[in-house]
Amino acid sequence: MALELMKEKWSGAINVLSLGATKEEGGSRSKIIKIGGEATLPFLFQENSIPCKPVVAWEIWDIAPQDWPQELASAFKDVLPDPLSWADKCVKEHKAQLLCIRLQGAHPDFGNKTPEEEAKLIAQILKTVDVPLIILGSQDDAKDNLVLPACCEAAKGERCLVGNAVSDNYKTLTASVLADGHNIIAESPIDINIAKQLNILISDMGLSLERIVINPTIGALGYGLEYAYSIMERARLAALSGDKTVASPFICFVGQEAWRAKEAKAESKQGIIWETATAAALIQAGADILVMRHPLAIEKVNKYIEDLMKRTT
Repeated sequence: MALELMKEKWSGAINVLSLGATKEEGGSRSKIIKIGGEATLPFLFQENSIPCKPVVAWEIWDIAPQDWPQELASAFKDVLPDPLSWADKCVKEHKAQLLCIRLQGAHPDFGNKTPEEEAKLIAQILKTVDVPLIILGSQDDAKDNLVLPACCEAAKGERCLVGNAVSDNYKTLTASVLADGHNIIAESPIDINIAKQLNILISDMGLSLERIVINPTIGALGYGLEYAYSIMERARLAALSGDKTVASPFICFVGQEAWRAKEAKAESKQGIIWETATAAALIQAGADILVMRHPLAIEKVNKYIEDLMKRTT
């Protein structure tokens, strides 16, 4: 007697979100990247549809990072001081499909670059490469409220993903994203209730829930990864059960968390392993975008994604 596979029936699905706008849509990107759309838990293809695969975004900075371990910094040693060359290297040499620009130089303690300087950089990057962009602030809320609106305007029509919006400081960024046609990252501190409430607050300002990506905040392998995994899992189960307020794709800042773990700095190559293992776990938790740093880790994770998609379809 043949055993029949038990299948869960879900009433909801994750929103599909588009990154980048082609010339026909008023932008200048060579392609559009779609994320989300899952109607089941990760990689359960026999249960329901998963139209979009997870995608890796290469993280680059507007200044040379001062705290990156040697193993990581050496991978980009020839371009670290020049974000345009860095972006060009990621796309042309490493075939990056998505870039994440971190405007750390705008932070008052790391250069205090002006909104005009950062907007000019974003415009130059858009001319240098033709892939979709994620634009991040410096994590200084007061400064980001000045810088990110200027960058949104500089990238008007390109359908970027801009963040991070937080519950105490989301209004300015939401208004800018609305005005200039971008998507937004909503950051919550590993708390499904705060994530849900922030999505509601942003949508109340007129930005569709379909244009929100959740940053649930994560930990690296060995540093709270299990708790982050469980929060992502709970949010995904709620969304699949029909709760539209948390039916947003996830973005996870894997490189940021993995490379600040002490184990990642302990010996050569261990950081690459730490970043790879962290990303692999978060893919299984439902991550749609993984922001990563080291080329070898990204290569391994892209191969893992391809194998998962191939093996289960």
